[in-house]
Amino acid sequence: MPETNFPRGLAERLRGTLIDADYTVSGVRDRLGDAAARALAREELVPALRATGGEERLGLLLRLWWLRSPIPAKAARAILPVDELVEAGMVTVDELPGGPHVRALVHLGPWELEEGRPGFVVSDPKVRPGSGAVPRHDHVVGAGGASATLSQLIVDGPFDRALDVGTGCGVQALHLASRAREVVATDLNPRALRLAGISLALSGIFGTRLEQGSLYEPVEGERFDLIVSNPPFVITPEASRYTYRESDLPGDDVCAELVRQAPAHLTEGGWCQILANWVHSDTDDWKDRVGGWVAGTGCSGWVVQRDVQDPAEYVELWLRDSCEQGTPEYTRRYDAWLDYFEREGIKGIGFGWISLRNDVAQDATVRVEELAHDLEKPVGPYLPDVVDGAMTAHRLTDAALLSTRLSLAPGVVEERVSRPGAPDPEKILLRQRDGLRRVARVGTVEAALAGVCDGTMPVAPLLDAIAELIHEDPAVIRERTPEALRTLISEGFFRVAR
Repeated sequence: MPETNFPRGLAERLRGTLIDADYTVSGVRDRLGDAAARALAREELVPALRATGGEERLGLLLRLWWLRSPIPAKAARAILPVDELVEAGMVTVDELPGGPHVRALVHLGPWELEEGRPGFVVSDPKVRPGSGAVPRHDHVVGAGGASATLSQLIVDGPFDRALDVGTGCGVQALHLASRAREVVATDLNPRALRLAGISLALSGIFGTRLEQGSLYEPVEGERFDLIVSNPPFVITPEASRYTYRESDLPGDDVCAELVRQAPAHLTEGGWCQILANWVHSDTDDWKDRVGGWVAGTGCSGWVVQRDVQDPAEYVELWLRDSCEQGTPEYTRRYDAWLDYFEREGIKGIGFGWISLRNDVAQDATVRVEELAHDLEKPVGPYLPDVVDGAMTAHRLTDAALLSTRLSLAPGVVEERVSRPGAPDPEKILLRQRDGLRRVARVGTVEAALAGVCDGTMPVAPLLDAIAELIHEDPAVIRERTPEALRTLISEGFFRVAR
């Protein structure tokens, strides 16, 4: 499929106009102000329309592309190549009271790329709640919170080849372009590929290969150093009602298949990173379920659950997403969805991410955990260290650990909690001030090691010295400490010195 039917010259002119007017993430934020931005988050347009009034360029662009408010054709023609945009299907000219007005047919929003570079994302306009309308089957959703989450999760390059599976409006392909020499983006929806091509062109990115098809079908036989996907993972009784969020596969199978098929498309050491939903049921533990997907690949993996919703919350979320509240079908679909969950024994739905690394190792390990607190973003720059830590801890026998030189990871501090005047603390905590910001409760021995481990001496003699100070048997300390240390290495509090 051709990269895009959007003329390159038109893309470059429109991009120049947008940047010159400061139609960027920071420019829009400053222009709207906090109150109007918060109102927009509540789907209230009036404060934003008030903040963007007049004939000033940025205000006109915001009303046209973001707020979907027609602007006078005369003002539009002064700043935009209206006729060419009409031909490209981006806008139309309507006769309204007061004369001709230009109306946008797509949503064009600013997006911030690596190193603050301006990008632009083109999608279908969001259906407004209460409008009585619902999205079309092939609706192309814009960039949002999930898009930002995945973009901040992607590991740093450089890479030779990268793949975006289910590209949608193309937002992840924009981020891959700064990491890889060659980028391929796929989607089942041809309309998504067309809008993704415009997003890329307006962001000054040319040469991305766009292919139509499901999952890995368009790239059969090809391998990549990096694969990312924000797939249609919504768990629903109705298959593929909306292509951007639902697949033809039942339950959470689309996420399982993306994981299971990844090794066949990864180079050695290559990464696959996806957002996912997964089932919670009475018959199996979610950690075993999702961890089993990864374990079956032979890859190292890190699975993180960020949130979990009960069935009613989940159904309400996605009925709101498709603006079905207040419609005649709302109650029927809500009821049918809950019936489906009851039949399938689904008690909850987890939200999170899955990262795989194709280590081609017999002892590849999978770390599965729940992290609901705030993490340092972006996660991508330190994500390989998380997987390395889990792999290292998995490989270390007790004997090997005792002969290993450890150092305290950067950013780790100690906190002691005690009653005033008490001779000993009630608890000792190690806290990561950056990265995953974990907190671990440790014993006296582990705390003492944290104070002296600098990578210059093996663990065993340090434990012997600590045992002498606290008047305990060194042999006992050596026997019981490795298990606790292995956990602290896996969680990133200690690192093996190189």
